[in-house]
Amino acid sequence: MAGLLYLPRLFVYHVNAPNTEAASMLATMEKNLLKIIMNPALIIVWISGLSLALSIGFSHNIWLHIKIALVVLMTILHMFMGHWRKQLLNNTNTQSALFFRIINEAPIVIAIAIVTLVIIKPF
Repeated sequence: MAGLLYLPRLFVYHVNAPNTEAASMLATMEKNLLKIIMNPALIIVWISGLSLALSIGFSHNIWLHIKIALVVLMTILHMFMGHWRKQLLNNTNTQSALFFRIINEAPIVIAIAIVTLVIIKPF
């Protein structure tokens, strides 16, 4: 989760420092964050989440379906971040620093919804 909050900040810095030594350093930081921390964490989340879902059962648990949909949304955001990293690396990025600042808020909104569903179980 922390990677989803930190990577867009790195993108903001990267967009603001194109074709510099700082951009090269940021590209390395982005790669390491994504490949070493975020991707393994994503795999662990899916394995543990699906095993938990299988243990409690999928039927009659609409809140579980909603939580899984939100985790799928978070996974899609994760994949987009990988795509944007490649665009920044290849100097084909079309997104602004403001765009990445706004995207930086999306994971926390999704996480709040997921945690709320865990605590409240409204359905």
